[in-house]
Amino acid sequence: MIWLVTTLVVFYVSRLVAQRLQHPIINPLLICLVVIIPLLMWLHVPYDTYFEQNKWLNSLLEPAVVALAFPLYEQLTQIREKWKIIFTTCLAGSVLSMITGSAIALSLGADPQLTASILPKSVTTPIAMAVSEQIGGVPAIAAIMVIIAGLFGAVLGYPLFRALGIEASIAKGLTIGTVSHALGTAKAAEEDLQEGAFSSLALVICGVITSILAPVLFPVILQVFS
Repeated sequence: MIWLVTTLVVFYVSRLVAQRLQHPIINPLLICLVVIIPLLMWLHVPYDTYFEQNKWLNSLLEPAVVALAFPLYEQLTQIREKWKIIFTTCLAGSVLSMITGSAIALSLGADPQLTASILPKSVTTPIAMAVSEQIGGVPAIAAIMVIIAGLFGAVLGYPLFRALGIEASIAKGLTIGTVSHALGTAKAAEEDLQEGAFSSLALVICGVITSILAPVLFPVILQVFS
């Protein structure tokens, strides 16, 4: 259980550091990756051993995503009023995310299997792994890409909003949820409860859209960009 304890200690120390420094690049998950991955490599600890000791933490991901539904209840009135904007944003964001990620991968020489693993990078991990496997990708690689996409959104999303002068809560929430799934949503919830709610909504809608459209879009993307 040493790696479970190590993970928890590093995470909570990282949170304390992030709360004290209040800088976008000081993200608890990013700090954990920077600390734990080199440590595992240095000690030659296999990933299977590490995962086995931390599997219950991984199992908490799904109920954590479900728990994000609570803020939605508080925003039902706005959701009903703006459902067309919400759905259009999520649809466009999901399709563009799948196309751009896959197109860039293919242009850099990725094979279809790797491209299929990259395509669902902007939805939450369980959905991304299932979609990737369905279209011929590697679920483990898909999970890594999800983490990378989420970190980019959590670290760079709000500085980018400020640089562009974007202030609308619905715009920020939908954007973060569409491209950065649960990690971005956690950051959005820290910034503003309303933004967290819209981000949660986008996370769910984009997961459904990606699950439905990925098997249809993937062959088209391969044909056009290969």
